Amino acid sequence: MSSTSWPGGPVAVLGAGPVGQTTALLLARWGVPTVVLDQRPERDPVGSKAICQQRDVLDVWESVGAGARIAAEGVTWTTARTFHRDAELFSYEFEEPGRAAFPPFVNISQTRSEEILDELIATEPLVDLRWNHRVTDVEQDDEGVTVRCETVAGPVEFRTPYLVACGGARSDELRRLLGVSFEGHTFDDRFLICDIRADLPGWASERRFYFDPEWNPGRQVLIHPCPDSTFRIDWQVPADYDLDDEVASGALDTRIRQIVGGTDYEIVWKSVYRFHSRCVDRMRCGRILIAGDAAHLVSPFGARGLNSGVADAENAAWKIAYVGHGWAPEALLDSYHTERHAAAAENIAVTTATMDFLVPQDEQQARHRAEILSAAATDPQSRARVDSGRLAEPFWYLDSALTTPSAERPFTGRPPRGQSPAAGPGVLLPDAPVTTPGGRPGRIRSLARDGFLLLATDGVPPAAVRDAAGVAPGPVRVLALSDLDTDGTLTAALAARPGEVWIVRPDAHIAAVLTGPTTEEITAALHRAAAHPVTEGGEPRWRTTGEPVISHPSGTPSTARPRAGSTTRS
Repeated sequence: MSSTSWPGGPVAVLGAGPVGQTTALLLARWGVPTVVLDQRPERDPVGSKAICQQRDVLDVWESVGAGARIAAEGVTWTTARTFHRDAELFSYEFEEPGRAAFPPFVNISQTRSEEILDELIATEPLVDLRWNHRVTDVEQDDEGVTVRCETVAGPVEFRTPYLVACGGARSDELRRLLGVSFEGHTFDDRFLICDIRADLPGWASERRFYFDPEWNPGRQVLIHPCPDSTFRIDWQVPADYDLDDEVASGALDTRIRQIVGGTDYEIVWKSVYRFHSRCVDRMRCGRILIAGDAAHLVSPFGARGLNSGVADAENAAWKIAYVGHGWAPEALLDSYHTERHAAAAENIAVTTATMDFLVPQDEQQARHRAEILSAAATDPQSRARVDSGRLAEPFWYLDSALTTPSAERPFTGRPPRGQSPAAGPGVLLPDAPVTTPGGRPGRIRSLARDGFLLLATDGVPPAAVRDAAGVAPGPVRVLALSDLDTDGTLTAALAARPGEVWIVRPDAHIAAVLTGPTTEEITAALHRAAAHPVTEGGEPRWRTTGEPVISHPSGTPSTARPRAGSTTRS
């Protein structure tokens, strides 16, 4: 059973979609109770919706017990192929330093992912999921947030210390109540989605993107494999496209036959939609954090919607937990906005560039695209300029106020498609198998997500790290890299050098890489990573007391902060 030392009432989570579900389950790991409110009477298992789950999101879900299940049920694909008409322009496979626990992408319907997360919520006593609760008003003061809802039994009102708003794209009323803008653009072209079940040998492990195929001239088609011999097909269609007319005339069958040929098929779901590119101007409004589609909308080419929303959830959860437990100041919540708004801005920039390539906005853009596609058949440099969607990747907190820069490990720029940047401050920690302090096999990111992690290489004085950890914010673990990494996989992925201390945040992002650091330098970097003021000499302005407890999906609580020096190499 989950344990909690949470000093206040339950945190409210608005919306029981995957971002809200993830937020609640992650908060439960930190011993934080939640009330999840959704205006629907029950879950609506309709269509595939967001299907493409990136490996780092599976990693987050695994921390609450869902990642391996979702990956096992989904379809793994490792190759992305891009075609122009009937010619393949290029393909690429995904690289990952270290040895990741999950494949680059797994395709599974959002509906099924939600069902698995629901099963975990049903067994988690710290999560109270309430359907038929439509939020009508929110007010906040210095102490908390008042939430008013309409229910089938009448109006209800309750207080919460924090609210995470994950109500999805149609959160217009909440955005109005909070006074946030939602500026952006809506694209005119429509996109037809069909989930079809068919036997298409050889297509089950790759994504296929077609520019201007003869069976959709002048427009695009995207094909994704899904479980149970199902394929998700997206056609770009004109703004005046009418699905009902196409079904009635038999043209939809013709459209599908142009892809599957004479193979028998079944339509599982179909829909028509438009793409939006929008973002709120503020993702933190006092004690209210806005996440997922309620905060930002992007076109789905690149699978950056749900994947980015789960990253919002993790960022919000650990920061609410740290502030609420008294391990960090309120300023830490400001970093939620600065980090995740920057991530949303990058996603919008990347997906807008894709949409400008897919749907040229004027004749000049159309000529530019035609020239690139024609040249790409024979010119490798032109192939690199073809934009069929830069696939989802974690945002790198290089410029965050929580990150300590390193002159020895500067960021070298965006890597080629399918590759990860070199490990360093601001970047997500490469995953790798390790030997845990108890001698059991484990994963480095799993260890990192229990609090702050200090990894020391050979040559670091143990006392310097131990003394800094003694006043670290909240849970902290100090580990010697050589004790963890018996086969050298993690050391190679980090390109770790003697005399370094790697400081990893509770969301597994690297906060600092310090070379030959003093206790004061380690302490200052830890201060910065938890938004505490950094004083001259690195002296702490705060202390933590007691042994914080983190509840794990297994239901077995564990002491998150090890005894000082208990796992430090001597």
